[in-house]
Amino acid sequence: SGLLEKVRVYLTRKSLPSLEERKKYDYEFATSTSFHGVHNIVHTKSKTRKVLWMLIVVGSIVLVSWQIRSRFIYYFSWPTTTSVVVQYVENIEFPAVTFCNMNRFQTQAVANLGIIVFLWSIVSEVLHMFHSSGKFGQELSKFLQGNQNFSIKEFTRTNGFYLNASTLLDCEFFGKPCFPEDFQHVFTEYGNCFTFNHVNVPAKRRVTLSGRGLSLLFDVKQAQFTDDPALGFVDAGITFAIHSPKEPPRFDGLGIATPVGMHAHATIRQVKTIIQEYPWGECNPNIKLQHYKIYNTYGCLQECKARHIQKWCNCLPFMLPGNGTECDMERFYDCVSPALYKIEIMGLCSLGTHNSTCPVPCEETEYPTTISYSTFASEKALKYLSAKLKITKEYIRHNLVYIDIKYHDLNYKMTQQQKALGVSELLADVGGQLGLFCGASVITVIEIVEYIFTNCCWMCVFLLLKAPEMPNWNASNENQQTQKRRIQEC
Repeated sequence: SGLLEKVRVYLTRKSLPSLEERKKYDYEFATSTSFHGVHNIVHTKSKTRKVLWMLIVVGSIVLVSWQIRSRFIYYFSWPTTTSVVVQYVENIEFPAVTFCNMNRFQTQAVANLGIIVFLWSIVSEVLHMFHSSGKFGQELSKFLQGNQNFSIKEFTRTNGFYLNASTLLDCEFFGKPCFPEDFQHVFTEYGNCFTFNHVNVPAKRRVTLSGRGLSLLFDVKQAQFTDDPALGFVDAGITFAIHSPKEPPRFDGLGIATPVGMHAHATIRQVKTIIQEYPWGECNPNIKLQHYKIYNTYGCLQECKARHIQKWCNCLPFMLPGNGTECDMERFYDCVSPALYKIEIMGLCSLGTHNSTCPVPCEETEYPTTISYSTFASEKALKYLSAKLKITKEYIRHNLVYIDIKYHDLNYKMTQQQKALGVSELLADVGGQLGLFCGASVITVIEIVEYIFTNCCWMCVFLLLKAPEMPNWNASNENQQTQKRRIQEC
């Protein structure tokens, strides 16, 4: 307050410029400003030309104001453009591939196949948030009473699909042999699955030639692995998902099924997508995942469900990422399943837009696949394989699956979302409009701001500071008239 008082005292000692001085200041501004057209209004003596130039200047100001307004409206609509670039490289990283048997369990290890499959459906619903029905409610209660220490996780690991020399008959990667030890075990909705080129592999596998890649020969062993057809499991073969090594496998609508007796030729391409952050795009670069090296919507959704289930049920399903007490079957049925339904109904784990729980990633790598099939094997090959593997031709037709996965070309396609109008482009547009219609620049704008500030604001401030803070109702008429003249003059 002391500083403001000193400023007020200083200003009150300054004398206001006279009317003639202000007119001279206005004239000098009009004749010296870089705002084109204003000096023509002042210099010309013809009234007709003066009016004409006034109309031209006012019209130019209206047009430039309309153009600048439209550019600002366009900028705040956050427009984007999409560029597609194909980049050729000498070598390219090979993706991770997760393989699963369409039949989940060994029939000889299952006393009650319907109950086991139903138990697995309860467990695997954490991946999709499907609400289980109470079809096996009574049978489940009896089963759990007689098997109090039953663990569907250990049962599946022990009696589900396995990968060894008897199920993986042949494996080659770029001409070099690969073995079951090169695959990492993972749980999916298909039970035991195995990932080649997992993120934990020390060295990255890269491809230096198109047309070659990963070749595998599986034996699905239909006699051992047969889910109940009455429950909808009627297929036999191998399903696989191609994904980034840093992301979890996802089979929900994305798995590629290969039937027995077929040779699948899968040709892949690598597509990288870059999305702008909000408000131009829908991604949020600040979101990080605890259990995955890169952000992805599927992994984010899994972590979100894991947090809510652990909070409500005090346990963690083994198919979800995280560390916590494993949920037993009773809590799966009584708590986890209703919790998943609640999460879905309340929309606690949403994905897609920037304000959802799991927005789209800012960078994403996908592997679009073109697949074709041929009969495996030919009559001549059947004789050769039958003698080599010491199995019958009928067994080969009904149990063996041959899969080839290779790159189409040594390139990747990058689809990038870019800002259609940045700050620099906006300033360039505004400057161009000002220069086109008014011949104005930044210096011109500063001149106008200085003129307005000096000629109007400060003079009014001076006058108000010189005026008494409170009206003096006992003042003489002469003082009141003098004050009115000063206010009118401002």
